[in-house]
Amino acid sequence: MRIKLYFDEDAMRSGIVRGLQARGVDVVTAMDAHLMGRPDPEHLAFATIQERVLFTFNRSDFARLHTETLRSGQHHTGIVVANQAETGLIVRCLLNLVALCSAEEMHDWLEYLSNWR
Repeated sequence: MRIKLYFDEDAMRSGIVRGLQARGVDVVTAMDAHLMGRPDPEHLAFATIQERVLFTFNRSDFARLHTETLRSGQHHTGIVVANQAETGLIVRCLLNLVALCSAEEMHDWLEYLSNWR
């Protein structure tokens, strides 16, 4: 199954979202989901319920949340963390990830977008 993405508040740059959607990637943002201002665990729970991989620039908090989730015996549908970078680069890296990984491969996985340059 193809990866669907959920962008938390940190990652909702419109250029990235539009660039991915223009290329057929299914993207939902925190604004779309009415989750603005909600804590990180709620963003991850929403993404998991919706079977979406969460994308964020909030690397340290979501790396910690990934570990805590798995240690507690829970699961998630994947987290991709990235450094702030030029919009085109982020779009290209996410397109590479979506093209080469399945949604199933991302389950319980923390991926660094810099691996997809």
